[in-house]
Amino acid sequence: MVDINVGPILWTIINFVILLLVLTKLGWKSITQSLEKRETTINDAIEQAERAREEAKQLIADNRQAMAQAEAEAQELLRESREYAQKVRDDAMGKADEEARTLIDRAKSEIDRSKKEAMNQLRAEVATLAVNASEKILKESLNQESGERLVEAYLNEAAEVTN
Repeated sequence: MVDINVGPILWTIINFVILLLVLTKLGWKSITQSLEKRETTINDAIEQAERAREEAKQLIADNRQAMAQAEAEAQELLRESREYAQKVRDDAMGKADEEARTLIDRAKSEIDRSKKEAMNQLRAEVATLAVNASEKILKESLNQESGERLVEAYLNEAAEVTN
């Protein structure tokens, strides 16, 4: 049969128990501290990653808000530019209209002046014609009827000149 030698087994068990006691006294604390430290490190890393994720979300939200604000400002600048361009155009049109009115007024004044001058020349011419007609009438000693016809002819001639 098998002969079991209890002595070495017993000594192995005793050595194992002593080794466990020594390890428990000397190394258990450092092992548990090492495990706790590792757990703390892992938890800190998880918390840090969570904070980084939250910061990234906040940065994304801030960037979106900044983009929206920049777009709103760009739209506002565009609106202001259009308003300014419209104002400049309206001002230019107003100045052009004013200059056109001034030129038209000057032209009308010049036309009126020329018309008055022409009328004055015409009056002088008519007066000269009337004097000449009177002289001819007196020189020729015409009768009343022929004198009237001559004056009427000169007046008709003067009327044609005025038209």
